Amino acid sequence: MIIPAQSLSTVPVEGMLRNLFMLRLYAIAGQLLALAVVYYGLDIALPITAMLTVIGMLTLLNIATWLRLAQPWPVTALEFFIQLVADMAALTLLLYYSGGASNPFVSLYLLPIIIAATTLPVAFAWAMTVLSISAYSLLTQLFVPLSLPPGAVEFSLHLAGMWLNFIVSALLIAYFIGRMANSIRQRDLALARIRETRLHDEQIVALGSLAAGAAHELSTPLATMNIVASELQHDYPDDAELTQSLQILRNQVAACKTILTRLTSVGESGRTESGSAVSVDLWLGKLLEQWQLMRPQVQVTARWPGKSPTPAVMAEDSLNQALLNLCNNAADAGSNQVEIEVDWDEQALQIDILDRGTGFSEDALSGAVFFTTKREQGGFGIGLFLANASIERHGGSVALLSREGGGAHVAVRLPLLGKLPA
Repeated sequence: MIIPAQSLSTVPVEGMLRNLFMLRLYAIAGQLLALAVVYYGLDIALPITAMLTVIGMLTLLNIATWLRLAQPWPVTALEFFIQLVADMAALTLLLYYSGGASNPFVSLYLLPIIIAATTLPVAFAWAMTVLSISAYSLLTQLFVPLSLPPGAVEFSLHLAGMWLNFIVSALLIAYFIGRMANSIRQRDLALARIRETRLHDEQIVALGSLAAGAAHELSTPLATMNIVASELQHDYPDDAELTQSLQILRNQVAACKTILTRLTSVGESGRTESGSAVSVDLWLGKLLEQWQLMRPQVQVTARWPGKSPTPAVMAEDSLNQALLNLCNNAADAGSNQVEIEVDWDEQALQIDILDRGTGFSEDALSGAVFFTTKREQGGFGIGLFLANASIERHGGSVALLSREGGGAHVAVRLPLLGKLPA
């Protein structure tokens, strides 16, 4: 699996920038409400045209941000920082027209500093801190004084403004920091999944390398066994029992060579694209027929619905081998008695492989990577691991369950391609 590279210095499009977009919407609504209350309710003269212009520019910026969120490329830390600087600049202009540093809402400068410190690299956080301190310092000297109405108590208005500012700041910080923390948690989970997938792929590559080496090394001893068996048949043609046993041995050697040849060819192609679209009933019918030839002693009970039209799947050698491995495991565990149930919905095909054996161990049900129920027969626990890897590579999944009444239940789900034309 090819995992797209993702830099930790990028901000998820659906995460922090979207949170900033929503916060800016609330800020614009709050600014318009505050202007209406101060200008019309408290009768305080303000340069309303200039302040509405600033809010209009902020609205245009938010529209541009909304369009930006629809784009597929990632948001960089620099871009997110520029967005915060634009918000701080708008706040500075609004404070400049409404009393400068004496405005109780001047403490809103803390909000972009908090956001930068929790989401951006340290350099950007310090840059935002320096810019905020500089803007605050300038507002102590450069501002448009408030023109209070006659009889207004300036200190009481200032206290009321500070109270309202505290409430607004607390709500905004709680909302935004909570959303930011959630975005960071989601990113950490995504990175953990990527690391797990890479580790899984490394295990598959290691097993593939071992399989390729084994296929190469086993070809010579198998050829030797075949020659020796053939010579023994030639030397003892009158011993019917020995000849029959030697023929069985040669057949098994030929089967091993066929498997190694198929293993080599699959390893060279190794891609899902090498498969073809086949209807579910035709694919499973041929697969079960092939398995019955390999395991004629197995009693198979297959059930699937007669729904029409029959959907299609992408049939490929590695997927076929994966299902054969699962069927072999069930036959070995269930004394050669296996039940196979097939069903599908609009999205996926489900294949349930059931037996009445001893069932899965706690290691298997807990998700152990390698486990086997056939250790006495020399099992290494690799078969199920490879089967699961092949099925997952095709977009499917394997679930190991305990069967009611005893035994094992392996549930395989595979994505469907749709309906084949009649």
